[in-house]
Amino acid sequence: MKLLPLICLLIAPWVHAVTLDTLQQRFTEQPIVRAHFEQTRTIKTMPQPLRSQGEMLIARDNGLLWDQKTPFPMQLMLTDTRMVQQVNGQPPQVITADNNPQMFQLNHLLRALFQADRQVLEQNFRINLQDKGDNRWALRLTPITSPLDKIFASIDLSGQQFLETIQLNDQQGDRTDIALSQHRLTPATLTHDEQQRFSAQ
Repeated sequence: MKLLPLICLLIAPWVHAVTLDTLQQRFTEQPIVRAHFEQTRTIKTMPQPLRSQGEMLIARDNGLLWDQKTPFPMQLMLTDTRMVQQVNGQPPQVITADNNPQMFQLNHLLRALFQADRQVLEQNFRINLQDKGDNRWALRLTPITSPLDKIFASIDLSGQQFLETIQLNDQQGDRTDIALSQHRLTPATLTHDEQQRFSAQ
């Protein structure tokens, strides 16, 4: 399964109990968030987990940049209209709703997921949101629509001020864990290179 565009958004501290509306508001308040990721993919048929790390960016008005640095370079860009993936300097693969409807739908839903879009969440997942106290929260999403329910058994997110962990539990019993750290809110605008990546065809 291809690396999924898994994104990181800032969640500001709150005083009242965490709700979906709170999450959606906090997710959309920050125009750009950058973070470091470490991903561990545990596959039942493999003796050792697959590990990767790199940098990611989520821009509220543009989309997602996911830049894996190790064990090999992989760049992924996701917007509302297309997904572009380039592995180890090879020619980029472009996925749109026309040339791969199912994959594009999956990635579109995942972007909406991590923007805490309440309408999309309620349409596609059974939701269990827990306020853990001390501003900590945990969100379990159980897919109820295709293609998500054919791929994932559940998706777990947790954090405090920031989204800190993501766990994808797939239907084959494999698991992907992502730890997010070094969250940054500056620069608050896209760099020239970032703008070029989002605008590239």
